[in-house]
Amino acid sequence: MTLAILADIGGTNTRVALAEGRQVRLDSIRRFPNGDYQARGQDIAHVLRDYLDQTGAKVSGVCVAAAGPVQDGVATMTNLDWVIDADKLARATGASRVAILNDLQAQGQALGHLQPEKLRCVIPGPADTGPRLVVGLGTGVNAAPVHPGPQGRVVPPSECGHVNMPVRTEEDFLLARFVEAKLRAGGEAPHAGVEEVLAGRGLANLHAFAAHAAGHPSSLSSAEVLAALDEGDAIAAHAARLYVHILGQMLADLALIHLPYGGIYLIGGMSRAMSPHFPRFGLEQHFREPRRVDLLMSDFSVTVVEDDYAALTGCAAYLAAAS
Repeated sequence: MTLAILADIGGTNTRVALAEGRQVRLDSIRRFPNGDYQARGQDIAHVLRDYLDQTGAKVSGVCVAAAGPVQDGVATMTNLDWVIDADKLARATGASRVAILNDLQAQGQALGHLQPEKLRCVIPGPADTGPRLVVGLGTGVNAAPVHPGPQGRVVPPSECGHVNMPVRTEEDFLLARFVEAKLRAGGEAPHAGVEEVLAGRGLANLHAFAAHAAGHPSSLSSAEVLAALDEGDAIAAHAARLYVHILGQMLADLALIHLPYGGIYLIGGMSRAMSPHFPRFGLEQHFREPRRVDLLMSDFSVTVVEDDYAALTGCAAYLAAAS
């Protein structure tokens, strides 16, 4: 079996592994700190070369998942000064087959290849093999549909984390204005997008709003808010309730736009951190609200992906399908 080298390039670390066909060799996974390479004026090509030198592996294929937009086969990292193209990867690895994916696209390619114990259903729904939807909730927010087709799976790129946050109630309106004012005060574009309320910093923003509303202004990180929530803090609970309410609304809107009869899959650190609190704050009730069409009342399941290596699995699956 020929080997392929895979890389999941995050903002802080890059995970590199070997794969045999669609199977990632878990014992081959290694992490490389991106900052160390950037400080030396190096990039992903040097990471891959170091991995191959350390392991002695010979590969015929390479696929990387990059946390940034991919256009015309070139990836531009969002949090790193790295530009990745096929020639660079081929020279670094000696591979004849090269693929570059956005990290969300890689997650979409992984669906159907993950172990059942790595999937936690949070809203049940009918099983179907139709289109799916991957929603990333982590340092940022994004979503992408996953369409099956005769030529293979298609996962188009997206930047929907920057759409407007849903505003349905008077409190939502006040929250949007609060977030805009906070961004403006920090010299940033005063736009209350969904990322400002559902990403890691979003939970911190929600807590700041809840604390302001309670007359006890405070500033906590998302990790501190989650810890306070576990301790029964009322302001943290208010922030979590807002988070689940907004998430349910966003998922409902995306479900009606994309009709993911194959299910909605949540990925990222925030989805995993908040999933234990979904039942308490009524994610299913916020998602399955009556609208003019009744699709939301019974269709579409929602599942949290709890596999740290899903992007690597997606890279392996994509490369194997393209060979």
